[in-house]
Amino acid sequence: MGKLRQIAPYEPLNTLKSLSENLWIVDGPVVKMSLLGVKFPFPTRMTVIRLNTGQLWCHSPTLLTPALQAQLKDLGAVTHLIAPNKLHYIHLPDWKQIYPHATTWAAAGVVERAAKHGISIEVDAPLAESEPVPWEDEIEQCHFRGQFMEEVIFCHRPSQTLIVTDLIENFEPNRVPPWLRIPLKLAGNLAPHGKAPLDLRLTFFRNKPELRQKRQQLLDWRPQRIILAHGAIIEDDAVGELERAFCWLD
Repeated sequence: MGKLRQIAPYEPLNTLKSLSENLWIVDGPVVKMSLLGVKFPFPTRMTVIRLNTGQLWCHSPTLLTPALQAQLKDLGAVTHLIAPNKLHYIHLPDWKQIYPHATTWAAAGVVERAAKHGISIEVDAPLAESEPVPWEDEIEQCHFRGQFMEEVIFCHRPSQTLIVTDLIENFEPNRVPPWLRIPLKLAGNLAPHGKAPLDLRLTFFRNKPELRQKRQQLLDWRPQRIILAHGAIIEDDAVGELERAFCWLD
């Protein structure tokens, strides 16, 4: 890739990429997010699942372009918009404007966090652990709660694919400029050893006993693939990589 000055996104962007039957990703543009208290460039990724009903389930929606709209229309009806934690909401208003009949599902804290940044989010239903969801026959979900935020991790049963947002970040060294590799390594986010960022991990420490049970739930699902919102998708030894990425809970 030559000498990088900025992080290299996973091109082509803003287009559907098939991973398995009824499972796609969309790699979005690079955005600025906080790492160790400093703003750094992050690649973004959305996951799209077509349910047995033909409805589309869209996890962490990225930039919506006319071309992507046309692709989605060919797949089915956009029905569920998922904000899996309070850091992943920025494009929801644009999606809701285009798909007003879609249901917006959000983890705890999304509305409040968005409001602090001047963004109004209309949530139709919370991603509550105790509430039934219309996709439960196809997609499992597991709630990780910390002092700073809650993240909901999903598992698409038909493809044995785990969908993780910020609790594993896995930046490939050849895709990041040299100046960014050191802070990513210090934070624990450099592939192939990616995990949750150090500052985020610290906010979960009080809940470690409960979260060890949650980790076991993820392992019991025996995923064959792990889709990440930031960085390289894990396709080899997904269960072993999951154990390694959450070893900080021990």
